[in-house]
Amino acid sequence: MWSILLKKFEKHPAQQKVLRLLFERGFQVNDEGKVISGAIEVAHTQLAKEAGVDRRVVDSTTEAILSDDTLRNIFQNVRSIPFLRDVAPLLDLGVIIITPDDAVHKGIISEVSTVIARHNISIRQAVSDDPFFTTEPRLTIITDTKVPGSIVEELLALESVRGVSIY
Repeated sequence: MWSILLKKFEKHPAQQKVLRLLFERGFQVNDEGKVISGAIEVAHTQLAKEAGVDRRVVDSTTEAILSDDTLRNIFQNVRSIPFLRDVAPLLDLGVIIITPDDAVHKGIISEVSTVIARHNISIRQAVSDDPFFTTEPRLTIITDTKVPGSIVEELLALESVRGVSIY
């Protein structure tokens, strides 16, 4: 899917940067071409600065999104979620970060969650990086309690897991 979206901007690498930023952050594009998160408008100048492009590139990207039915549908419906990884310790939640052997391997989440469930630990959130967005995708699991170190060995024994961090 992602390659199809990028292909629409293959002759415009600066617009690809903006497209990637909008999608990664879960920003929407409304009917007026404004970038929003819920009801909050995000200034095109700020987006341009973050993407390392001129503000006019953001303008032309949002215009292109609105002129394409597929892109319009995606960017009017994408949503962002609160990611608990960095605040989990403050909330007395556990964090497990899995580095997969191969992120496109099927069943990683299932295998990892089975090990966690055997320890009678509940999962509050699971966020998997998309291997098409990042070169080092990870699976981050937020648990309802701190995670015992003994779980690391079991997770590392999984064929699909290359590395494990907990905190």
